[in-house]
Amino acid sequence: MTLRVGLSIDLGVRVVLLSYTVDGERLVAASSKVSLSRKPVGDILSIGEGEVEEWIRETFKRQHFSPWEHSTYTFLVDGLSRVASHQLVRHRIASYTQQSHRYTEGYLRDMALEASRITGLGCPGKPKGRTMEAYKCYSEALHRASEEARDEEVIQVGWKGYVPPPRITGRGLLAEYYRGMLKATGDYYKLLSKGIPREDARYVVPQSVRTRIVVSMNARELVQSFLPLRMCTKAQWEIRRIAWLLWRELVKTHPRLFKWAGPSCVYRENTGRREPATLQEYLEGSQEFTIPRCPEQIENKAIPKCLKTASKT
Repeated sequence: MTLRVGLSIDLGVRVVLLSYTVDGERLVAASSKVSLSRKPVGDILSIGEGEVEEWIRETFKRQHFSPWEHSTYTFLVDGLSRVASHQLVRHRIASYTQQSHRYTEGYLRDMALEASRITGLGCPGKPKGRTMEAYKCYSEALHRASEEARDEEVIQVGWKGYVPPPRITGRGLLAEYYRGMLKATGDYYKLLSKGIPREDARYVVPQSVRTRIVVSMNARELVQSFLPLRMCTKAQWEIRRIAWLLWRELVKTHPRLFKWAGPSCVYRENTGRREPATLQEYLEGSQEFTIPRCPEQIENKAIPKCLKTASKT
């Protein structure tokens, strides 16, 4: 990852769609027909493009989402904090594989090597046969950088290993935050240098430490649960950012399944309307909300502004 600084510091979290049910839209539509049609299976699977759109729309309007479970998506969420990963895994109709801080140092070695470069200590890139000496060098580099490095350098080092909360703004305050992260990481490596195993040393590591996780969800879980909850302004800022990144990948891949998806206000509105509207139409204002208030109790007139705020995450 590379640090990019604009009006605000880049969070460094990215989402990559690794794999998905390529013919997911057709499969959802065909599965819907299976549940209602008497035709032979061979005829049902030979479904035209117009029927795909029609059956997806009808199942969405009727909230008949069991056919949507047949289309699955696997993402890599990279650089998120442990705080966000714990929120993510609360969605139980999903599968997860997360980077282990019990067996790996994760992003922390990148920090240590950057601190080594800044302080000129020349720590080894890979410990090889002199592990304890390398860990001792990493610890010294991080502690020295936390005390002596310039603010810009401290931010550069800390960003490699820890997510920056967006409300910690300004160079001085952000550097103060990251000096604490460098000290904690230096303590982590100090414990490793004394022979403490990673599974115990990690107890001193703050929760904002970066991790990566592979997650698989089906279209039903995404549309009915994850996206409505996590794209909303009431969601915590990092998991909301991840949800919007996921949605953008999904709507590019299967627009007929995900164009009507969105935060809880959009989901509630669309499942109550005669015809659903796209999230983009609500954002542009070409479609209005008719619900008196959203599930989070935001009044009707305030919903469009709230939605736009969420989209700028």
